[in-house]
Amino acid sequence: MSLSEQLQEHKETLILALEQEDRERLDQWLPELRAADLSEILEEMAEDDDDLPSVLKLLDCLPLERRANVLGYLPGEVQLEVAEAMSDEVLLSVLEEMGSDERADLFNLLGEDRQEVLLRRMARQEREDLKRLASYEEGTAGAIMTSDYVAIPSGMTVSQAMMRVRQTAPDAETVYQLYIIDPEGKLAGTLSLRQLMVARPGARVDDLMIKDVISVAVDEAQEEVARLVARYDMLAVPVTDADERLVGIVTHDDAMDVAEEEATEDFHKGMSIGQLEDGVSRVPLWSLYRKRVTWLVLLVFANLFSGAGIAYFEDTIAAQVALVFFLPLLIGSGGNAGAQAATLMVRGMATGDVGVKDWSKLLGRELLVAGSLGLTMALAVAPIGVMRGGEAVAMVVATSMVTIVLFGSLLGMCLPFVLNRIGWDPATASAPLVTTLIDASGVLIYFTIATSVLTGA
Repeated sequence: MSLSEQLQEHKETLILALEQEDRERLDQWLPELRAADLSEILEEMAEDDDDLPSVLKLLDCLPLERRANVLGYLPGEVQLEVAEAMSDEVLLSVLEEMGSDERADLFNLLGEDRQEVLLRRMARQEREDLKRLASYEEGTAGAIMTSDYVAIPSGMTVSQAMMRVRQTAPDAETVYQLYIIDPEGKLAGTLSLRQLMVARPGARVDDLMIKDVISVAVDEAQEEVARLVARYDMLAVPVTDADERLVGIVTHDDAMDVAEEEATEDFHKGMSIGQLEDGVSRVPLWSLYRKRVTWLVLLVFANLFSGAGIAYFEDTIAAQVALVFFLPLLIGSGGNAGAQAATLMVRGMATGDVGVKDWSKLLGRELLVAGSLGLTMALAVAPIGVMRGGEAVAMVVATSMVTIVLFGSLLGMCLPFVLNRIGWDPATASAPLVTTLIDASGVLIYFTIATSVLTGA
């Protein structure tokens, strides 16, 4: 049985137990479900079945800590619906149990009046921490970091540091990486829990810590944070403010969420789709239409240039009707080659593998590869050209294939760099845009070569 089938079965069991008010059965089933799986069930109930009351009843059956954990897995719009249905007292108790980063995310979804009510009821330290985390701009390290980490003052002995770990571990997001801070709160070094456990009790953490720490600024772009975590296989990356004071950490799971989010966004842009606020199965139909229609309409008008090019060469086409047979093949091949090159460049730029400084080197490589691809495809299609229109047409088709594939590949490779240079997202250069540009250009290249060769013949 697949995971989705299992979750559907669990969902039906929970709904039946709710309808029968069978608390004993609920108490038996709920602990067996992982928080992520339970949140998916609740999400389906809230969105597909429009059954928010049942969602609230199920959450009420959970212990407070687990309720906060499950709520943190829900998408923002469902979190907001659940939070708006909760009383101030219940919501406040749930917020206090959530991780600091998830608490800030949920807090930012609430209206200003509700935020003020909740802030007034919080303890001063929690209130200041929440206001600070909620103030960071979306898309930055500050917006995804947590303040729940283990910080050890410099100068402590190993035994004192172990005591600090025991005191702060229950509330920490991770205890495997420890951060040493100086009296001014600046990040002095880092130390793994393993190093601490095997060290002599009387040794000082300053002598054991790693001083060359990889860290990010609080306003660093979140995709750069995710790239660092993946590159160096870090459990968490420390975040510092302008004065180099440690203000939080971004954990591996949050960084991977960012990586998935950025990859999804690039895929959407690569197919000329605007950024969706939610998953494709949950986004409203109007929003889905609106995100897709703009580029499609623009590309429709761009394709008029292909039609204009064909109309311009009517005489050549009338003289050699066999040329029309090869038109879709040629411009399709150029579009495919261009889309491949664009995708490779966009992904390379996204992962940091290539940059603007590499353009000239990549251009030379692409010339060789695209030329080889074009020649290979020309050899494959030339015999068909001989059969359909004779040697002259075969030469036109083969020459056009090499030229169009070469042009398409170079355009696909260069366009991401051009867009990046003018401040646009390079992902916009992928399939539809590149294909449309190559369609129009391919028509002109093909019929220009055909006119030149066949007229001369």
